[in-house]
Parts: sequence; C-alpha cells; structure tokens
Amino acid sequence: MINTRTYSRLFEAPGSAAFTAGSVLARLPMAMAGVSLVVMIATVRGSYALAGAVSAAGLAAGAVGAPLVARLVDRHGQARVAVPATVVSVAAGLLLVPLVHYDAPTWTLFAVNVGTATAPNTGGMARARWAHLYRDAPDRLHAANSFEQVADEVCFMAGPVLAAFLGTALFPEAGTLVTEVLLLAGVLLFAAQRRTEPPVEPRQPGGSPRIPGLAGVVGTFACTGVIFGALEVTTVAFTDAHGHASAAGVALALEAAGSCVAGLLYGLAKPTGTAAGRFVTGVGTMAALMALPLLARASGSVAALSVALFAAGLATAPTMVNGMALVQERVPAARLNEGMTLAVTGILAGIAAGTALGGTMAEHFGPGTGYGYGIPVVAGALALVTAVAAMPASRRQSA
Repeated sequence: MINTRTYSRLFEAPGSAAFTAGSVLARLPMAMAGVSLVVMIATVRGSYALAGAVSAAGLAAGAVGAPLVARLVDRHGQARVAVPATVVSVAAGLLLVPLVHYDAPTWTLFAVNVGTATAPNTGGMARARWAHLYRDAPDRLHAANSFEQVADEVCFMAGPVLAAFLGTALFPEAGTLVTEVLLLAGVLLFAAQRRTEPPVEPRQPGGSPRIPGLAGVVGTFACTGVIFGALEVTTVAFTDAHGHASAAGVALALEAAGSCVAGLLYGLAKPTGTAAGRFVTGVGTMAALMALPLLARASGSVAALSVALFAAGLATAPTMVNGMALVQERVPAARLNEGMTLAVTGILAGIAAGTALGGTMAEHFGPGTGYGYGIPVVAGALALVTAVAAMPASRRQSA
C-alpha cells in the first residue's frame, strides 16, 4: 500500500528539514561548477581546450581528494571536517576568478583548481545522517534514499542551466562566484545541525584499507557513469547535427525527469527482497532500456529521441537508490562516508570516460549518426555483469 505521507514523515525528526536544505543548497553548486568554470575560462581566455583541461584536472584531483576527505569525516565527524574543507575549496574557487580575469600564467589555473578538490560530498553525508536516524526503520530509510536520489537529479538538471545563464547573461565570472557562495552557505547550514549528525564510530585498529563487498558496487557505478557521459555528449551532437541544437537541453532534462518520477514513485513503494537483489534487477532494467535511444536515433526525430530518453531514465533512480542502500548495508558504520564517496567517485570517473568515448564516436562516425548511443548499451551490459559478479561477495559479507 502506498502511503501518501511517506516523504513528509521523513522530516518529523528534529533538524532533518534544516540539514536537508543545507545539503541540497551545497549540492547545487557541485552541479554548477563544471559549466561555470568552462564558461568563465573559455569566454575570458578564448580557449575551450584550456577550459576543458583545467576542468578535467579538477575532476581528477577530486577523484583522489574526495575519498580522503570522506575518510577524515568518518574519523573526526562531519562538521569538524566539512567546514574547514569547504573553506579551502571555496578559497581556491574564488582565487581562480582574478587569476583568469587578469591573465595569470596558465599553470596557476591548474594548480589552484586542484584546491577545489577538498569540497566534501554533502550528498553522502546527508545519506549517512538518514542511515543513522532511521537505522531501525528500513521503510523510512528506503524513502530517504529515494528522496536523496531525486534531489541529486533536480540539482543536476537545474545546476548547469543556472551556471550557463549566470555566465552568459551577467558576466563570465558570475557562475563561479555564485557557485562558491552557495557551497559555503549550504555546508555551514548543514554542519550547524548537530542534533542529526551521526556519532563518530570507533575504527578497528589495523583494519584493511579495502572495504569488502564495495568494489562491485563502485565498478557498477563506474559503468553507469559511462552511460550518463555518453548520453549527454551524443545527444548534444545528434540534436545539433539535425538542426535542433537548443533541443539538447530539453531532451536531457526529460531523461533526468524520467529518473525523478521513477525515484519518487519508487520511494513510496515498500521494498521487497534484498538490497543486492534489487540492485541487480535495477541494473538489468537500466541496461535493457538503454536500447531505446539507440533505436530512436534511426528515425532522425529529436521528438522520438526525447521520449526514448525519458523512458531510459526511468530505471536510473531505482538503480542508484538500491546501490546506495547496498553501500549502507555492507560498509561498516565507521567508514560509511568514505564508502558512499567512493561510489560517487566511481560515477564521476565513468562520466569522464563516457564523455570522451561519446565525443570520439561523434567525431569518427559523424554527429548525426547517433552511433554513440551504442556506448550506453555496452556500458549497461558491463554494469549488469559487474553487479551479478558482485553478488557472491555481497552474500559472504552478510554471512
């Protein structure tokens, strides 16, 4: 039975609404940062190549830095680590503005942008709070994970659009400045909610640096990230080649909207079976639905492609929800932030790879062919194989 109060009941816990507001406020600039940086550098310095290289350097540094920051969060507490880490990240982001504007040496842009890698994974910290609040209420935790996934989708729909608007309608540096202000404000609001902060769990001395059962989830998320990156680049190239460049944003927004709808409905349903089983089912469904954009591109119709992308997005949120639930279930409480951040890092690494592969396909075969939609099909199949292969490890971990 569907309970219409499922989501409103989540916020009955004191402080939950405030930490959620801070978390969402801090996640929006994460979705804005890449576009803001590219618009600023490309406009002021006149080089998309430089903008892309600086952005890539920041992503690479984040892939290394984010898990380290998350490990510190697990050891010392969210507020104690997140606030100073954010201050360092924001300072680096703000310093980029005068460096770009006043034509500082190129190497300084790379060096300073690496400093933004200390930004904490606020989404992961929010999920850790829900896991602590509702550790004895699995139905509410399921709804909370679904809500968090929808929040991610909304941020990544609105963030790039807002960043592009600020950087083009106002001035090139506007997106970066707003990004840093929102990040600092969001983390400060989030960290101030001490009542909901999970306690620091003691770590076992001499424990393994590896987290058993996590590699399969991270690998599956990496393949999922390839799907996201390839879909984005291929859609932009395909719509542009067919004379509908402005439709790319609408088509990709529909994909995210499909995920949002599915996430909201999925959170209302009572979960059945194990998290591992639901995860594999979600990955399998996602892999199957990735064939729809590949089939739709043959029509040459942007409208048909948009419908296919909406349908393809329907399996994304349930897959991500169950993946995060599996991380919460398998990872020791003392390393929960680290585990969830590693999962997110896998997605980001996959997006980078998918973007590169999608661009290569568009350039080699022609942007109007849409052959890049074959990449999500292959990546989806690899994600399913990886998820199934991880099942035995998950069972051993639960034994």
